[in-house]
Amino acid sequence: MTEIATATKVEEKLFQNRYLVDAGKPHIRVREHEVPSASLLAMTRLCPAGCYAVTETGQVEVAADGCLECGTCRILTRKTGEVEWNYPRGGFGVLYKFG
Repeated sequence: MTEIATATKVEEKLFQNRYLVDAGKPHIRVREHEVPSASLLAMTRLCPAGCYAVTETGQVEVAADGCLECGTCRILTRKTGEVEWNYPRGGFGVLYKFG
């Protein structure tokens, strides 16, 4: 008989990663804005880690604690400049677990 390999969900793989949060020194910041651009609003749907959200007042905010450091927000908002993105300080950020 052949064994059927069970597919692992992306969420299960991401759960294996660990994060070392640099408290009080986020590597991503959303600049103040009156009305978020379409690119910034898109981050609420496109960020693979789900770090972006729209507040009750219609502003977009980021919680960088679970950031995968993929750079999607950096690329999408490059023209608008609404996101300040830097690599985390050494030793902080995502710690990938393979396997």
